Amino acid sequence: MGRARTRAGFVSVAFEFLRSLFPRNFRANNMKIKTGKFLGVSISLILINLAAIMERADENLLPSVYKEVSEAFNAGPSDLGYLTFVRNFVQGLASPLAGVLVITYDRPIVLAIGTLCWALSTAAVGASKYFFQVALWRAVNGFGLAIVIPALQSFIADSYKDGTRGAGFGLLNLIGTIGGIGGGVVATVMAGSEFWGIPGWRCAFIMMATLSAVIGLLVFLFVVDPRMNIQREELMVHKTNSTSVWNDSWAATKSVIKVRTFQIIVVQGIVGSLPWTAMVFFTMWFELIGFDHNQTAALLGVFATGGAIGTLMGGIIADKMSRIFPNSGRVMCAQFSAFMGIPFSIILLKAIPQSTDSYSIFSITLFLMGLTITWCGSAVNAPMFAEVVPPKHRTMIYAFDRAFEGSFSSFAAPLVGILSEKMFGYDSKGIDPLKGSSVREADALSKGLLSMMALPFGLCCLCYTPLHFVFQKDRENAKTATSKETEMA
Repeated sequence: MGRARTRAGFVSVAFEFLRSLFPRNFRANNMKIKTGKFLGVSISLILINLAAIMERADENLLPSVYKEVSEAFNAGPSDLGYLTFVRNFVQGLASPLAGVLVITYDRPIVLAIGTLCWALSTAAVGASKYFFQVALWRAVNGFGLAIVIPALQSFIADSYKDGTRGAGFGLLNLIGTIGGIGGGVVATVMAGSEFWGIPGWRCAFIMMATLSAVIGLLVFLFVVDPRMNIQREELMVHKTNSTSVWNDSWAATKSVIKVRTFQIIVVQGIVGSLPWTAMVFFTMWFELIGFDHNQTAALLGVFATGGAIGTLMGGIIADKMSRIFPNSGRVMCAQFSAFMGIPFSIILLKAIPQSTDSYSIFSITLFLMGLTITWCGSAVNAPMFAEVVPPKHRTMIYAFDRAFEGSFSSFAAPLVGILSEKMFGYDSKGIDPLKGSSVREADALSKGLLSMMALPFGLCCLCYTPLHFVFQKDRENAKTATSKETEMA
């Protein structure tokens, strides 16, 4: 208990130091801004969505420049896969920390800390001289994302009512995908140039890190937590004087883990995250086929655009289905979306000729694929999590979902590289040094991708089935627990 009090006291001192940097009249005006709106939209929600944009942009940076990083550090697909593995694995292990932090501090502080953490690591990757340095900073990047993502999700869950959360999470994903498109396109285009004698991909990392740091500071200054009914200072005093932070965390953990809906969604998520983790190789695959940086950026932009529209469309459809079939509507949407990943993976990676002449076919396929396979997270999983636990445990359930899914799915990227090299004959020495492409290596990489996409999509579809029978009971239990807490308060 003494250690918990010491840690809480340290964070409290840091918080008070940051507050002291701004005069009292600034903070008074700041609270007015926090509760204000811009064009009818809450200032807090605007900044939260900006944070989501930068988070997705940061995630897409490294995969967008895999080929350049491969050349700079003499790394093959398996080495590049390990970079994604390190970040995702650390992110998974550290995610429960977000649930602990939000018990003690309001979410804008947690979001700001995580954002500044990933900004620092992103800049450091751009300045790294050795491969092991890149791996180390990718681990730090995963730590930052581990804090940010669950806090973002619970923030959105508390900002929308039941029956509308699918659209809320879909909108968050759509806006976040804009950042993903921007980050991927900017990095891919900049990778082909030099600025002031510095390789373009390094400049892209430093530029994104700077923008992320600015957004993190704005979140800290101007975002208000929707769950707060008291002033931030009162919350800090109450929590830092409490000796039950870790007891509260342990109680929340036990409450979340025993929920059957959570267990089932985590199992499907472990399998269902594998294809998405494997897709980090799309940029490298298209460039091996022979597409240049601009064409590759456009193809990935089309896929991301389809996915952005798909998350919002899926959220709206799932909200309507949940009103017609309260216990199974969202589950049916999830199974449809997961199933569609099978035919589209086969068409994209096997049926379409791997040639630059297939640009139009690739574009259409990628758009339709993004439109249909992106429903599960925003339209189904996130809204259902918000309904099966009391509001105070929402960050914890999102944190543990990321912990389990992130830890296991992190193995997908290195597996794609290993399968491509060991089983399907990928050889980085076979790439044309002038054109940067190789039909043989592109075919080997596509086989590795297909093996990590089609089968996991099918298993993911099957794993959703038990939810038809357990979701109703878990939702009713959560409502009962919330009612009891309200009466006690």
